[in-house]
Amino acid sequence: MNSGQVMAVEGDVLLEMRGIEKSFPGVKALRGVDLQVPAGHVLGLVGENGAGKSTLMKVLSGAYDADKGVILVEGKELPAGTSAAISAGIAVIYQELSLVNDMSVMENLFLGRVPSKAGFLRRGLARDRAREALSEVGLAAVDPDTRVGDLPLNKRQLVELAKALVRDARILVMDEPTAALQSQDVENLYKVVKALKKRNLAIVLISHHLEEVFELADSAVVMRDGSAVASRPIADWDEAAMVRAMVDRDLDDFFPWKEREIGEIVLEVSGLVSAPLVRDASLVVRAGEIVGVGGIAGAGRTDFLKAISAAESYSAGQVRVGGSARKLKSPTDALANGVIYVPEDRKLEGLVMEASISENIALSNLRRISRWGFVNAAKKKALANAAVKRFGVRTTSIGQMAGTLSGGNQQKVILGRATASHPRIILLDEPTRGIDVGAKAEIYGHMITMAREGAAIVMVSSELPELLGMSDRVVVMFRGRTVADLPRDQATSEIVTHWATTGMGLES
Repeated sequence: MNSGQVMAVEGDVLLEMRGIEKSFPGVKALRGVDLQVPAGHVLGLVGENGAGKSTLMKVLSGAYDADKGVILVEGKELPAGTSAAISAGIAVIYQELSLVNDMSVMENLFLGRVPSKAGFLRRGLARDRAREALSEVGLAAVDPDTRVGDLPLNKRQLVELAKALVRDARILVMDEPTAALQSQDVENLYKVVKALKKRNLAIVLISHHLEEVFELADSAVVMRDGSAVASRPIADWDEAAMVRAMVDRDLDDFFPWKEREIGEIVLEVSGLVSAPLVRDASLVVRAGEIVGVGGIAGAGRTDFLKAISAAESYSAGQVRVGGSARKLKSPTDALANGVIYVPEDRKLEGLVMEASISENIALSNLRRISRWGFVNAAKKKALANAAVKRFGVRTTSIGQMAGTLSGGNQQKVILGRATASHPRIILLDEPTRGIDVGAKAEIYGHMITMAREGAAIVMVSSELPELLGMSDRVVVMFRGRTVADLPRDQATSEIVTHWATTGMGLES
């Protein structure tokens, strides 16, 4: 669908956006975007970072004024401004949560809208409504008086959703709602979204995870370069077509795998046990090889990588690096032996968000750039510049704060830091989690380059196309044990899924 054309939808249209345009100095962010969302409908809004998705939703929320175009709620034009949007029942849940950490859950839920009568606050009513909303999002065990800052990030994300519910939202926008959630929370969120559909809410779901778009959405609109370039019922989409619309190229181009020279064994792990999840895990990796580790949530994949890199301890088994048995004592010891672990959570474990690119890259390389306890500023700068250049980090300077970068560029900084010490073994945990499709393709290219240079790569991935598309071999874990080691030509979706969900092969 070209910009300006709207897919026909069934049901009463609750939200309609017509011809929305928005420009910033030097940038045309939105180019006449049209959108329709009926009541009881989930619209998936997808596209690369910079495609205009979030800008469009900020126009809807009143945070930005459109340069042109009109927004209709139940056929009536929506005035400009956030107050009008809130009064119309529009709620937007952004990736960057808007909660006040020093206030209680209940205070956050009713911020600016505390129930009152004759000037008196009705705290009992507020608490009852808070408990009801929390229960709806799977947080029945959370006390409304709990300080929000004391909750883990995944629960804060769900509190943000409860906040929309107590405000009687009719139009709900969810921007990457599962980015901070664990698998159990994701399943619960799916149930909540499906329940909200039955209550006739109009829901816009922005997500880089195409599998959740196919799971939840009734239709999907693809944005590219500020335009809505395609719109179809979800049944008329498949992943390859959606990706092609997003980036204007085929899905096959994403996985630049080619046969390459594979060297000698550089990592051999046998019978590793690390409580509580890793019970008996083994693998072998050769120089220049990419070994994917698959399995369902809770199989112990992350803990396996952390045990290998000494980020977690193990009680039994053996790790051999370069043919020699090594009892690595810490991640620093592992790094000294050429082993580095790249965690899946960039914000909590991967980067110091309040520190610069230069400072982040220096963290794992202090021995190389220090002498007698003092950091050599010139070496630090050169190291950062080299990493930024090698991985194509889009930044204003190496002094830019890591937290201000896009997810894809944050991941490139992490890879830059990880490879600056030229490790022999790189353990990648969900290397493309939460980044857009274009950035994924770039990361894949860097992985192939590292493998060609002789690095042995172990990659944990929950995305089956990624696992199959990038791996020379796929090792499958089931309930803490490695149950299959499949060559690339034998690792199909059906076979890997069967091993991951049953612990057995198809022939069993």
